[in-house]
Amino acid sequence: MEGLCEKLPRLDTPEPPSIKRDRPRRARQLRAEQVDELIAGYQSGATVYELGDRFGIERRTVSNILHRHGVPMRRRGLSPDQVDDAIHLYKLGWSLARVGDHLGVNHTTVLNKLRERGVPTRDSHGRPRVEAGGTR
Repeated sequence: MEGLCEKLPRLDTPEPPSIKRDRPRRARQLRAEQVDELIAGYQSGATVYELGDRFGIERRTVSNILHRHGVPMRRRGLSPDQVDDAIHLYKLGWSLARVGDHLGVNHTTVLNKLRERGVPTRDSHGRPRVEAGGTR
């Protein structure tokens, strides 16, 4: 008991300063002409990721704006031939992000397609990934 009491701060010790945390930011609102430009960009073939970067908003916000304005969404995904290419590039040592950039899709899309095909994946350090309940 005596050892524990020595480790605890004394009652007259001042409280440490609180950690300053940033307040959540308010979502950026686009002006009407920016929304029109965003919609036109999407309809011209830009991705929600590209538009998010261009307008400084999240890709989910881009999707929400398009949805609110009744713009039909395209599902890009990967064709079977593109999945074959992704597997080949990944096995050459390319990262998921690099393969995704090359094919014009998000790295998560690549990861999901590799998993669907049973391709063993690596962690961010290049080591074989340990699957849930499995071993390396």
